[in-house]
Amino acid sequence: MKLYGIPNCGTVKKARDWLANNGISYEFHDFKKHGVSEAMLSGWLKQIGWQKLLKKTGPTWGQLPDEVKASIKDDASALALMLEKPNVIKRPVLEHKGKVMATGFKQTDYEELKL
Repeated sequence: MKLYGIPNCGTVKKARDWLANNGISYEFHDFKKHGVSEAMLSGWLKQIGWQKLLKKTGPTWGQLPDEVKASIKDDASALALMLEKPNVIKRPVLEHKGKVMATGFKQTDYEELKL
């Protein structure tokens, strides 16, 4: 099990707490320390698509010029933006054996995963 995100993100903290409280071991990948690779993002995009991986809430998205926002229309354009600004990646990303299990954190979704 691998959890990707930024440690000071409130949603990531909730996911980490839930995993710990449920005795589920995981490896944490800090986007700020370990970065985000094109291969990693491309794999996720193939599995879940850019609409589920791109975080359109929050200050990073909000501060983008309208023309940049309007230009995000497919996996390729979203990939370029996520590589440039990793804070627009919806977090956390929970992955198990190379498969994206969840993006973001909702307790009910994690409970349904039967991890």
